[in-house]
Amino acid sequence: MTTAAAPPRVPEAIHRRRWAILGTLVLALLVVVLDNSILNVAMKTIASPAPTGIGASQSDLEWSINSYTLVFAGLLFTSGLLGDRFGRKRALLAGMAVFGIASLLSAMASTPAELIGYRALMGVGGALAMPATLAIIMNVFERSEQPKAIGIWAGAVGLAIAIGPITGGLLIEHFWWGSVFLINVPVVIVALVAMVLLVPESKDPKPGRLDPIGVLLSIIGLVALIYGIIKGGELADFTVVEAWGPVLLGVLALAAFVVFESRTESPALDISWFRNRVFSASVVVIGVVFFGLMGVSFFGVFYIQSVREYTALQAGLLMLPLAVAQLLFAPRARLVVDRFGVRATCAGGMVLMTAGFLGYMLLSATTPIWVLVVLGLLMGTGMAHVMPPVTVAIMGSLPREKAGAGSAVNNTFRQVGGSLGVAVLGAVLSAVYRDGMSDRLAQLPTEELREKAGESLEATRAVAGRLGEKGQDLIGPANDSFIHAMHVVAGLSAGILAVGALLAWFLLPGRVPAGGPAGGPAGQDGPGAAAAGGQRLPGQSGPDRKSAVADA
Repeated sequence: MTTAAAPPRVPEAIHRRRWAILGTLVLALLVVVLDNSILNVAMKTIASPAPTGIGASQSDLEWSINSYTLVFAGLLFTSGLLGDRFGRKRALLAGMAVFGIASLLSAMASTPAELIGYRALMGVGGALAMPATLAIIMNVFERSEQPKAIGIWAGAVGLAIAIGPITGGLLIEHFWWGSVFLINVPVVIVALVAMVLLVPESKDPKPGRLDPIGVLLSIIGLVALIYGIIKGGELADFTVVEAWGPVLLGVLALAAFVVFESRTESPALDISWFRNRVFSASVVVIGVVFFGLMGVSFFGVFYIQSVREYTALQAGLLMLPLAVAQLLFAPRARLVVDRFGVRATCAGGMVLMTAGFLGYMLLSATTPIWVLVVLGLLMGTGMAHVMPPVTVAIMGSLPREKAGAGSAVNNTFRQVGGSLGVAVLGAVLSAVYRDGMSDRLAQLPTEELREKAGESLEATRAVAGRLGEKGQDLIGPANDSFIHAMHVVAGLSAGILAVGALLAWFLLPGRVPAGGPAGGPAGQDGPGAAAAGGQRLPGQSGPDRKSAVADA
Protein backbone atom coordinates (compact mmCIF):
# COMPACT_ATOMS: atom_id res chain seq x y z
CA MET A 1 0.00 0.00 0.00
CA THR A 2 1.35 3.46 -0.86
CA THR A 3 0.47 6.81 0.64
CA ALA A 4 1.30 10.02 -1.17
CA ALA A 5 2.74 12.73 1.06
CA ALA A 6 1.57 16.31 0.72
CA PRO A 7 3.24 17.69 -2.40
CA PRO A 8 5.96 20.27 -1.81
CA ARG A 9 4.87 23.76 -2.84
CA VAL A 10 8.28 25.37 -3.42
CA PRO A 11 10.49 24.76 -6.48
CA GLU A 12 13.63 22.77 -5.76
CA ALA A 13 15.97 25.57 -6.89
CA ILE A 14 14.35 28.02 -4.47
CA HIS A 15 14.06 25.44 -1.69
CA ARG A 16 17.82 24.80 -1.78
CA ARG A 17 18.63 28.47 -1.13
CA ARG A 18 15.77 29.22 1.26
CA TRP A 19 18.03 29.89 4.25
CA ALA A 20 20.21 32.26 2.23
CA ILE A 21 17.02 34.06 1.15
CA LEU A 22 15.94 34.27 4.79
CA GLY A 23 19.32 35.73 5.71
CA THR A 24 18.87 38.40 3.04
CA LEU A 25 15.39 39.26 4.29
CA VAL A 26 16.68 39.41 7.86
CA LEU A 27 19.32 41.90 6.68
CA ALA A 28 16.52 44.13 5.36
CA LEU A 29 14.67 43.77 8.65
CA LEU A 30 17.83 44.53 10.60
CA VAL A 31 18.56 47.82 8.90
CA VAL A 32 14.99 49.10 9.46
CA VAL A 33 14.66 48.04 13.11
CA LEU A 34 18.29 48.85 13.89
CA ASP A 35 17.73 52.44 12.80
CA ASN A 36 15.04 52.97 15.42
CA SER A 37 17.05 51.33 18.20
CA ILE A 38 20.10 53.43 17.29
CA LEU A 39 17.94 56.55 17.35
CA ASN A 40 16.81 55.79 20.92
CA VAL A 41 20.43 55.94 22.12
CA ALA A 42 21.16 59.08 20.09
CA MET A 43 18.14 61.05 21.38
CA LYS A 44 20.04 62.67 24.26
CA THR A 45 22.76 63.87 21.87
CA ILE A 46 20.28 65.11 19.26
CA ALA A 47 18.52 67.08 22.01
CA SER A 48 21.78 68.89 22.88
CA PRO A 49 22.38 72.37 21.43
CA ALA A 50 24.51 72.76 18.28
CA PRO A 51 27.20 71.82 17.41
CA THR A 52 26.85 68.63 19.52
CA GLY A 53 23.24 68.11 18.47
CA ILE A 54 20.48 70.13 16.82
CA GLY A 55 18.63 71.33 19.92
CA ALA A 56 15.62 69.03 19.52
CA SER A 57 12.88 69.41 22.11
CA GLN A 58 11.00 66.54 23.76
CA SER A 59 8.27 66.93 21.14
CA ASP A 60 10.86 67.01 18.34
CA LEU A 61 12.36 63.76 19.63
CA GLU A 62 8.96 62.10 19.76
CA TRP A 63 8.12 63.29 16.25
CA SER A 64 11.47 62.08 14.92
CA ILE A 65 10.15 58.65 15.85
CA ASN A 66 6.46 59.22 15.12
CA SER A 67 6.95 60.83 11.70
CA TYR A 68 8.61 57.63 10.53
CA THR A 69 6.13 55.35 12.22
CA LEU A 70 3.01 57.18 11.08
CA VAL A 71 4.09 57.28 7.43
CA PHE A 72 5.18 53.65 7.70
CA ALA A 73 1.87 52.54 9.21
CA GLY A 74 -0.23 54.68 6.91
CA LEU A 75 1.39 53.34 3.74
CA LEU A 76 1.69 49.69 4.75
CA PHE A 77 -1.73 48.78 3.37
CA THR A 78 -1.02 50.30 -0.02
CA SER A 79 2.54 48.96 -0.04
CA GLY A 80 1.30 45.45 0.61
CA LEU A 81 -1.12 45.76 -2.30
CA LEU A 82 1.63 47.17 -4.53
CA GLY A 83 3.84 44.21 -3.71
CA ASP A 84 1.04 41.75 -4.41
CA ARG A 85 0.23 43.50 -7.69
CA PHE A 86 3.64 44.34 -9.15
CA GLY A 87 5.89 41.88 -7.34
CA ARG A 88 7.12 41.59 -3.76
CA LYS A 89 10.77 41.57 -4.80
CA ARG A 90 10.29 44.84 -6.69
CA ALA A 91 8.63 46.41 -3.66
CA LEU A 92 11.46 45.18 -1.44
CA LEU A 93 14.16 46.61 -3.72
CA ALA A 94 12.38 49.95 -4.12
CA GLY A 95 11.80 50.26 -0.39
CA MET A 96 15.41 49.55 0.52
CA ALA A 97 16.67 52.06 -2.05
CA VAL A 98 14.38 54.82 -0.70
CA PHE A 99 15.34 53.92 2.87
CA GLY A 100 19.05 54.22 2.06
CA ILE A 101 18.68 57.60 0.34
CA ALA A 102 16.53 58.97 3.18
CA SER A 103 19.10 57.74 5.73
CA LEU A 104 21.80 59.73 3.95
CA LEU A 105 19.60 62.84 3.98
CA SER A 106 18.79 62.36 7.70
CA ALA A 107 22.50 62.26 8.49
CA MET A 108 22.87 65.67 6.84
CA ALA A 109 19.87 67.32 8.59
CA SER A 110 20.70 70.62 10.28
CA THR A 111 17.38 71.33 12.04
CA PRO A 112 14.77 69.22 13.88
CA ALA A 113 12.24 69.97 11.11
CA GLU A 114 14.59 68.58 8.45
CA LEU A 115 15.24 65.47 10.52
CA ILE A 116 11.52 64.86 11.03
CA GLY A 117 10.89 65.26 7.28
CA TYR A 118 13.68 62.90 6.24
CA ARG A 119 12.56 60.39 8.85
CA ALA A 120 9.12 60.46 7.23
CA LEU A 121 10.79 59.64 3.90
CA MET A 122 12.53 56.72 5.59
CA GLY A 123 9.06 55.58 6.60
CA VAL A 124 8.08 55.43 2.92
CA GLY A 125 11.02 53.12 2.23
CA GLY A 126 10.30 50.97 5.25
CA ALA A 127 6.63 50.65 4.30
CA LEU A 128 7.56 49.33 0.86
CA ALA A 129 10.12 46.85 2.18
CA MET A 130 8.67 45.39 5.38
CA PRO A 131 5.47 43.71 4.12
CA ALA A 132 7.49 42.00 1.40
CA THR A 133 9.89 40.33 3.86
CA LEU A 134 7.29 38.23 5.65
CA ALA A 135 5.29 37.58 2.46
CA ILE A 136 8.41 36.24 0.73
CA ILE A 137 9.18 34.01 3.72
CA MET A 138 5.71 32.48 3.37
CA ASN A 139 6.50 31.86 -0.30
CA VAL A 140 9.89 30.18 -0.03
CA PHE A 141 9.36 27.91 3.00
CA GLU A 142 7.27 24.77 3.23
CA ARG A 143 4.49 24.54 5.79
CA SER A 144 6.53 22.56 8.30
CA GLU A 145 9.37 25.08 8.32
CA GLN A 146 7.33 28.28 8.45
CA PRO A 147 7.12 28.55 12.28
CA LYS A 148 10.91 28.20 12.54
CA ALA A 149 11.51 30.74 9.78
CA ILE A 150 9.08 33.21 11.33
CA GLY A 151 10.74 32.67 14.71
CA ILE A 152 14.10 33.63 13.18
CA TRP A 153 12.43 36.60 11.47
CA ALA A 154 11.01 37.75 14.81
CA GLY A 155 14.31 37.03 16.56
CA ALA A 156 16.04 39.36 14.12
CA VAL A 157 14.19 42.18 15.86
CA GLY A 158 16.04 41.18 19.03
CA LEU A 159 19.33 41.11 17.14
CA ALA A 160 18.68 44.63 15.82
CA ILE A 161 17.77 45.83 19.31
CA ALA A 162 21.07 44.37 20.54
CA ILE A 163 23.25 45.76 17.77
CA GLY A 164 21.51 49.13 17.56
CA PRO A 165 22.23 50.62 21.00
CA ILE A 166 25.82 49.39 21.06
CA THR A 167 26.48 50.57 17.52
CA GLY A 168 24.77 53.86 18.31
CA GLY A 169 26.80 54.28 21.48
CA LEU A 170 30.09 53.69 19.65
CA LEU A 171 29.13 56.07 16.87
CA ILE A 172 27.97 58.82 19.24
CA GLU A 173 31.17 58.58 21.28
CA HIS A 174 33.50 58.74 18.26
CA PHE A 175 31.55 60.61 15.56
CA TRP A 176 28.78 63.18 15.18
CA TRP A 177 25.12 62.31 15.74
CA GLY A 178 24.40 61.97 11.99
CA SER A 179 26.57 58.85 11.85
CA VAL A 180 23.69 56.86 13.38
CA PHE A 181 21.84 57.32 10.08
CA LEU A 182 24.86 57.18 7.78
CA ILE A 183 25.64 53.64 9.01
CA ASN A 184 22.49 52.44 7.23
CA VAL A 185 23.84 53.26 3.76
CA PRO A 186 26.49 50.49 3.38
CA VAL A 187 24.12 47.93 4.92
CA VAL A 188 21.43 48.89 2.40
CA ILE A 189 23.88 48.54 -0.49
CA VAL A 190 24.89 45.02 0.60
CA ALA A 191 21.23 44.05 1.09
CA LEU A 192 20.25 45.31 -2.37
CA VAL A 193 22.97 43.25 -4.07
CA ALA A 194 21.97 40.11 -2.14
CA MET A 195 18.28 40.62 -2.94
CA VAL A 196 18.91 40.96 -6.67
CA LEU A 197 20.92 37.72 -6.68
CA LEU A 198 18.91 35.52 -4.30
CA VAL A 199 15.30 36.59 -3.72
CA PRO A 200 12.67 35.16 -6.12
CA GLU A 201 9.79 37.21 -7.46
CA SER A 202 6.19 36.40 -6.54
CA LYS A 203 2.80 38.05 -7.03
CA ASP A 204 -0.83 37.64 -6.11
CA PRO A 205 -2.59 36.39 -9.29
CA LYS A 206 -5.72 38.39 -8.43
CA PRO A 207 -4.67 41.64 -6.74
CA GLY A 208 -7.34 44.11 -5.76
CA ARG A 209 -7.49 47.75 -6.80
CA LEU A 210 -5.60 50.40 -4.87
CA ASP A 211 -7.49 52.25 -2.15
CA PRO A 212 -6.15 55.83 -1.90
CA ILE A 213 -9.18 57.11 0.04
CA GLY A 214 -8.77 54.46 2.72
CA VAL A 215 -5.05 55.11 3.02
CA LEU A 216 -5.61 58.87 3.27
CA LEU A 217 -8.23 58.44 5.99
CA SER A 218 -5.93 56.16 7.99
CA ILE A 219 -3.01 58.60 7.77
CA ILE A 220 -5.18 61.57 8.79
CA GLY A 221 -6.66 59.60 11.68
CA LEU A 222 -3.36 58.37 13.09
CA VAL A 223 -1.49 61.65 12.68
CA ALA A 224 -4.28 63.71 14.24
CA LEU A 225 -4.79 61.29 17.14
CA ILE A 226 -1.12 61.07 18.11
CA TYR A 227 -0.52 64.78 17.55
CA GLY A 228 -3.30 65.55 20.02
CA ILE A 229 -1.85 63.16 22.58
CA ILE A 230 1.63 64.66 22.24
CA LYS A 231 0.24 68.19 22.47
CA GLY A 232 -1.65 67.33 25.63
CA GLY A 233 1.55 66.01 27.16
CA GLU A 234 3.49 69.13 26.19
CA LEU A 235 0.85 71.41 27.71
CA ALA A 236 0.25 69.09 30.69
CA ASP A 237 -3.45 69.60 29.99
CA PHE A 238 -5.59 67.34 27.80
CA THR A 239 -8.70 69.51 28.26
CA VAL A 240 -7.53 72.37 26.01
CA VAL A 241 -8.76 72.43 22.41
CA GLU A 242 -5.19 72.13 21.09
CA ALA A 243 -5.11 68.62 22.57
CA TRP A 244 -8.65 67.22 22.40
CA GLY A 245 -9.42 68.80 19.01
CA PRO A 246 -6.86 66.73 17.06
CA VAL A 247 -7.77 63.65 19.13
CA LEU A 248 -11.43 64.04 18.16
CA LEU A 249 -10.49 64.57 14.50
CA GLY A 250 -8.35 61.44 14.59
CA VAL A 251 -11.10 59.31 16.10
CA LEU A 252 -13.63 60.53 13.54
CA ALA A 253 -11.21 59.91 10.64
CA LEU A 254 -10.46 56.38 11.85
CA ALA A 255 -14.18 55.70 12.25
CA ALA A 256 -14.74 56.92 8.68
CA PHE A 257 -11.89 54.65 7.59
CA VAL A 258 -13.59 51.61 9.11
CA VAL A 259 -16.95 52.49 7.51
CA PHE A 260 -15.39 53.15 4.10
CA GLU A 261 -13.30 49.96 4.16
CA SER A 262 -16.35 47.87 5.07
CA ARG A 263 -18.27 49.18 2.03
CA THR A 264 -15.71 49.57 -0.75
CA GLU A 265 -15.24 46.72 -3.23
CA SER A 266 -11.43 46.67 -2.98
CA PRO A 267 -10.47 47.76 0.55
CA ALA A 268 -6.89 48.34 1.60
CA LEU A 269 -7.86 46.54 4.81
CA ASP A 270 -10.56 43.89 4.65
CA ILE A 271 -12.54 44.62 7.80
CA SER A 272 -14.14 41.16 7.67
CA TRP A 273 -10.77 39.66 8.68
CA PHE A 274 -11.33 41.02 12.16
CA ARG A 275 -14.35 38.74 12.59
CA ASN A 276 -11.82 35.94 12.91
CA ARG A 277 -11.16 35.77 16.65
CA VAL A 278 -7.61 34.43 16.27
CA PHE A 279 -6.68 37.17 13.79
CA SER A 280 -8.17 39.96 15.90
CA ALA A 281 -6.61 38.77 19.15
CA SER A 282 -3.20 38.32 17.51
CA VAL A 283 -3.00 41.81 16.03
CA VAL A 284 -4.16 43.36 19.31
CA VAL A 285 -1.49 41.42 21.21
CA ILE A 286 1.19 42.65 18.77
CA GLY A 287 0.05 46.25 19.22
CA VAL A 288 0.03 45.94 23.01
CA VAL A 289 3.52 44.40 23.14
CA PHE A 290 5.08 47.14 21.03
CA PHE A 291 3.11 49.81 22.86
CA GLY A 292 4.90 48.84 26.05
CA LEU A 293 8.27 48.08 24.45
CA MET A 294 8.65 51.45 22.68
CA GLY A 295 7.50 53.28 25.77
CA VAL A 296 10.08 51.66 28.05
CA SER A 297 12.77 52.19 25.41
CA PHE A 298 11.91 55.88 25.33
CA PHE A 299 12.03 56.59 29.07
CA GLY A 300 14.73 53.96 29.69
CA VAL A 301 17.29 55.91 27.68
CA PHE A 302 16.80 59.05 29.76
CA TYR A 303 16.84 57.13 33.03
CA ILE A 304 20.14 55.46 32.17
CA GLN A 305 21.88 58.43 30.55
CA SER A 306 20.46 61.43 32.42
CA VAL A 307 19.58 60.14 35.89
CA ARG A 308 22.31 57.50 36.17
CA GLU A 309 24.75 59.47 33.97
CA TYR A 310 25.97 56.54 31.91
CA THR A 311 27.46 57.17 28.46
CA ALA A 312 25.60 56.38 25.24
CA LEU A 313 27.71 53.22 24.77
CA GLN A 314 27.05 52.08 28.33
CA ALA A 315 23.34 52.73 27.80
CA GLY A 316 23.49 50.51 24.72
CA LEU A 317 25.19 47.73 26.67
CA LEU A 318 22.52 47.92 29.37
CA MET A 319 19.84 47.33 26.72
CA LEU A 320 21.69 44.23 25.54
CA PRO A 321 20.04 41.71 27.93
CA LEU A 322 16.54 42.42 26.57
CA ALA A 323 17.75 41.98 23.02
CA VAL A 324 19.85 38.89 23.63
CA ALA A 325 17.00 37.12 25.43
CA GLN A 326 14.72 37.80 22.49
CA LEU A 327 17.34 36.64 19.99
CA LEU A 328 17.93 33.39 21.87
CA PHE A 329 14.35 32.44 22.64
CA ALA A 330 12.31 33.71 19.68
CA PRO A 331 13.52 31.03 17.20
CA ARG A 332 12.75 28.37 19.83
CA ALA A 333 9.29 29.64 20.79
CA ARG A 334 7.73 27.08 18.44
CA LEU A 335 8.95 24.31 20.77
CA VAL A 336 7.10 25.88 23.71
CA VAL A 337 4.00 26.25 21.52
CA ASP A 338 4.21 22.58 20.55
CA ARG A 339 4.18 21.58 24.20
CA PHE A 340 1.86 24.12 25.85
CA GLY A 341 -0.12 25.67 23.00
CA VAL A 342 -0.39 29.19 21.60
CA ARG A 343 -2.65 30.50 24.35
CA ALA A 344 -0.44 29.53 27.29
CA THR A 345 2.79 30.53 25.53
CA CYS A 346 1.63 34.03 24.58
CA ALA A 347 -0.17 34.74 27.85
CA GLY A 348 2.86 33.52 29.81
CA GLY A 349 5.16 35.74 27.76
CA MET A 350 2.99 38.77 28.44
CA VAL A 351 2.94 37.99 32.16
CA LEU A 352 6.75 38.02 32.11
CA MET A 353 6.70 41.42 30.38
CA THR A 354 4.18 42.70 32.93
CA ALA A 355 6.51 41.61 35.74
CA GLY A 356 9.33 43.48 34.04
CA PHE A 357 7.33 46.71 33.98
CA LEU A 358 6.41 46.27 37.61
CA GLY A 359 10.13 45.93 38.31
CA TYR A 360 10.72 49.35 36.73
CA MET A 361 8.45 50.80 39.41
CA LEU A 362 11.07 49.83 42.00
CA LEU A 363 13.98 51.65 40.36
CA SER A 364 15.56 54.64 42.06
CA ALA A 365 18.59 56.85 41.41
CA THR A 366 20.80 54.38 43.32
CA THR A 367 19.36 50.98 42.36
CA PRO A 368 22.13 48.41 41.65
CA ILE A 369 22.65 48.21 37.93
CA TRP A 370 22.29 44.41 37.86
CA VAL A 371 18.57 44.94 38.51
CA LEU A 372 18.28 46.53 35.05
CA VAL A 373 20.02 43.50 33.56
CA VAL A 374 17.53 41.13 35.20
CA LEU A 375 14.56 43.23 34.07
CA GLY A 376 15.90 43.27 30.52
CA LEU A 377 16.28 39.49 30.47
CA LEU A 378 12.78 39.07 31.87
CA MET A 379 11.13 41.35 29.32
CA GLY A 380 13.14 39.99 26.39
CA THR A 381 12.22 36.42 27.28
CA GLY A 382 8.57 37.35 27.53
CA MET A 383 8.52 39.14 24.19
CA ALA A 384 10.30 36.22 22.51
CA HIS A 385 7.42 33.93 23.46
CA VAL A 386 4.75 36.31 22.17
CA MET A 387 5.79 37.65 18.77
CA PRO A 388 6.56 34.45 16.78
CA PRO A 389 3.36 32.57 17.76
CA VAL A 390 1.02 35.50 17.08
CA THR A 391 2.75 36.28 13.78
CA VAL A 392 2.29 32.67 12.66
CA ALA A 393 -1.34 32.86 13.82
CA ILE A 394 -1.97 36.03 11.77
CA MET A 395 -0.47 34.61 8.59
CA GLY A 396 -2.26 31.30 9.10
CA SER A 397 -5.71 32.80 9.64
CA LEU A 398 -5.81 34.54 6.24
CA PRO A 399 -6.27 33.14 2.72
CA ARG A 400 -2.96 32.01 1.25
CA GLU A 401 -3.02 34.50 -1.62
CA LYS A 402 -3.12 37.36 0.91
CA ALA A 403 0.39 36.83 2.32
CA GLY A 404 1.41 40.40 1.43
CA ALA A 405 -1.70 41.93 2.95
CA GLY A 406 -1.34 39.75 6.05
CA SER A 407 2.25 40.88 6.47
CA ALA A 408 1.14 44.50 6.08
CA VAL A 409 -1.46 44.11 8.83
CA ASN A 410 1.09 42.44 11.12
CA ASN A 411 3.60 45.25 10.65
CA THR A 412 0.94 47.97 10.82
CA PHE A 413 -0.21 46.96 14.27
CA ARG A 414 3.40 46.53 15.35
CA GLN A 415 4.29 50.06 14.25
CA VAL A 416 1.06 51.73 15.32
CA GLY A 417 1.39 50.13 18.74
CA GLY A 418 4.95 51.39 19.03
CA SER A 419 3.99 54.88 17.87
CA LEU A 420 1.11 55.07 20.33
CA GLY A 421 3.43 53.81 23.05
CA VAL A 422 5.88 56.64 22.45
CA ALA A 423 3.07 59.21 22.11
CA VAL A 424 0.83 58.14 25.00
CA LEU A 425 3.55 57.15 27.45
CA GLY A 426 5.69 60.10 26.39
CA ALA A 427 2.74 62.44 26.98
CA VAL A 428 2.05 60.93 30.41
CA LEU A 429 5.75 61.10 31.28
CA SER A 430 5.91 64.75 30.23
CA ALA A 431 2.72 65.73 32.07
CA VAL A 432 3.65 63.97 35.33
CA TYR A 433 7.20 65.33 35.20
CA ARG A 434 6.03 68.90 34.61
CA ASP A 435 3.49 68.62 37.43
CA GLY A 436 6.15 67.32 39.81
CA MET A 437 8.48 70.19 38.95
CA SER A 438 5.84 72.94 39.05
CA ASP A 439 6.93 74.41 42.39
CA ARG A 440 10.59 74.48 41.41
CA LEU A 441 9.88 75.87 37.96
CA ALA A 442 7.81 78.69 39.47
CA GLN A 443 11.01 80.00 41.09
CA LEU A 444 12.77 80.56 37.75
CA PRO A 445 13.19 84.22 36.81
CA THR A 446 11.41 84.30 33.42
CA GLU A 447 8.40 82.67 31.78
CA GLU A 448 10.59 81.55 28.88
CA LEU A 449 12.91 79.61 31.21
CA ARG A 450 9.95 78.10 33.08
CA GLU A 451 8.37 76.96 29.83
CA LYS A 452 11.62 75.53 28.46
CA ALA A 453 12.64 73.76 31.68
CA GLY A 454 9.25 72.08 31.95
CA GLU A 455 9.55 70.27 28.60
CA SER A 456 11.68 67.36 29.82
CA LEU A 457 14.42 66.24 32.19
CA GLU A 458 17.06 67.06 29.60
CA ALA A 459 15.59 70.54 29.07
CA THR A 460 15.64 71.16 32.83
CA ARG A 461 19.30 70.15 32.99
CA ALA A 462 20.08 72.49 30.09
CA VAL A 463 18.40 75.42 31.87
CA ALA A 464 20.23 74.53 35.08
CA GLY A 465 23.49 74.68 33.16
CA ARG A 466 22.66 78.15 31.82
CA LEU A 467 21.91 79.41 35.34
CA GLY A 468 25.28 78.24 36.66
CA GLU A 469 25.61 77.49 40.37
CA LYS A 470 22.06 78.63 41.12
CA GLY A 471 20.69 76.12 38.64
CA GLN A 472 22.26 73.15 40.37
CA ASP A 473 19.41 73.15 42.88
CA LEU A 474 17.17 71.98 40.03
CA ILE A 475 19.09 68.76 39.28
CA GLY A 476 18.09 66.69 42.31
CA PRO A 477 14.37 67.53 42.20
CA ALA A 478 14.39 67.02 38.42
CA ASN A 479 15.79 63.50 38.82
CA ASP A 480 13.25 62.71 41.55
CA SER A 481 10.38 64.04 39.44
CA PHE A 482 11.51 62.04 36.42
CA ILE A 483 11.80 58.82 38.41
CA HIS A 484 8.29 59.35 39.78
CA ALA A 485 6.99 59.96 36.23
CA MET A 486 8.80 56.82 35.08
CA HIS A 487 7.11 54.82 37.84
CA VAL A 488 3.69 56.09 36.73
CA VAL A 489 4.42 55.19 33.10
CA ALA A 490 5.76 51.75 34.06
CA GLY A 491 2.64 51.06 36.11
CA LEU A 492 0.42 52.11 33.22
CA SER A 493 2.38 49.86 30.86
CA ALA A 494 2.12 46.94 33.28
CA GLY A 495 -1.65 47.37 33.44
CA ILE A 496 -1.95 47.41 29.66
CA LEU A 497 0.25 44.32 29.31
CA ALA A 498 -1.82 42.52 31.96
CA VAL A 499 -4.98 43.21 29.93
CA GLY A 500 -3.15 41.91 26.87
CA ALA A 501 -2.28 38.72 28.74
CA LEU A 502 -5.94 38.17 29.55
CA LEU A 503 -6.91 38.74 25.90
CA ALA A 504 -4.28 36.23 24.81
CA TRP A 505 -5.50 33.64 27.32
CA PHE A 506 -9.19 33.92 26.46
CA LEU A 507 -9.05 34.59 22.71
CA LEU A 508 -6.04 32.79 21.27
CA PRO A 509 -6.35 29.08 20.42
CA GLY A 510 -5.01 26.43 22.77
CA ARG A 511 -3.58 23.81 20.44
CA VAL A 512 -3.13 24.06 16.68
CA PRO A 513 -3.32 21.42 14.00
CA ALA A 514 -0.09 19.72 13.00
CA GLY A 515 1.72 21.49 10.21
CA GLY A 516 0.30 24.94 10.82
CA PRO A 517 -0.86 27.35 13.47
CA ALA A 518 -4.47 27.53 12.50
CA GLY A 519 -6.77 26.55 9.75
CA GLY A 520 -7.46 29.09 7.07
CA PRO A 521 -10.89 30.19 6.01
CA ALA A 522 -13.20 27.75 4.40
CA GLY A 523 -11.96 26.64 1.04
CA GLN A 524 -8.39 27.70 1.79
CA ASP A 525 -5.38 25.66 2.68
CA GLY A 526 -4.61 27.54 5.86
CA PRO A 527 -1.15 28.68 6.85
CA GLY A 528 0.67 26.20 4.74
CA ALA A 529 -1.07 27.55 1.70
CA ALA A 530 0.32 30.94 2.44
CA ALA A 531 3.70 29.51 1.60
CA ALA A 532 2.71 29.55 -2.02
CA GLY A 533 1.42 33.11 -1.91
CA GLY A 534 -1.49 32.18 -4.12
CA GLN A 535 0.59 31.17 -7.13
CA ARG A 536 3.49 29.11 -8.32
CA LEU A 537 6.84 30.75 -8.08
CA PRO A 538 9.02 31.24 -11.15
CA GLY A 539 10.54 27.97 -12.22
CA GLN A 540 7.80 25.81 -10.72
CA SER A 541 6.45 23.70 -13.54
CA GLY A 542 4.27 21.41 -11.50
CA PRO A 543 2.94 20.80 -8.01
CA ASP A 544 5.80 18.58 -6.88
CA ARG A 545 9.35 19.67 -6.16
CA LYS A 546 10.31 16.00 -6.28
CA SER A 547 8.62 12.70 -5.77
CA ALA A 548 7.34 12.16 -2.24
CA VAL A 549 5.93 8.69 -1.99
CA ALA A 550 6.31 6.40 1.01
CA ASP A 551 5.84 2.63 0.77
CA ALA A 552 4.17 0.84 3.61
